[in-house]
Amino acid sequence: MDPALVQEYYTTDYIEALPEGERAELIDGKLYMMASPSVLHQDIITFLTMKIGNCIEEHNKGCKLNVSPIAVYINNDKYNYVEPDLIVVCDPEKRKEKGIFGAPDFVVEIVSPSSIQMDYLRKMIKYANSGVREYWIVDPLIKKTRVYNFETEYTEDVPFNEDIHAGICEELTVNLTEFI
Repeated sequence: MDPALVQEYYTTDYIEALPEGERAELIDGKLYMMASPSVLHQDIITFLTMKIGNCIEEHNKGCKLNVSPIAVYINNDKYNYVEPDLIVVCDPEKRKEKGIFGAPDFVVEIVSPSSIQMDYLRKMIKYANSGVREYWIVDPLIKKTRVYNFETEYTEDVPFNEDIHAGICEELTVNLTEFI
């Protein structure tokens, strides 16, 4: 990015005008460029998409699962825009042609070395305050998943070799042993 173009606050207009292939997120008007995901990142998100998608299809028919890149206008304003790795949205009114307007019910982020602060701090606070019900931070660096249930104020760090029970689909148990 050209340093002459650096602004103090950005809006979704800037994000929407990015050249094809460039991705960024906005948290309270601050711009964060996104790196391309690793193969391990993609392997984990593919595994979770199949597991969660099958459970949603079978048990939560009103909900829809999407994987990145998908535009999420998290606060339904021009200063907050994220592209979570995986989301589940149960309110059809939030789904528009352009993206999701408002908080998803369930969000998964896969941590990379460049996204640690973003996933554990900035996004966690944004998701908690915007109405996300459940947030998983899958961290292959430490082989644990941090599970937040913001409705019950429950947080747990689950090692990859233990089962995670998903609140979004009570019949679902996920175990990430194959990624150890």
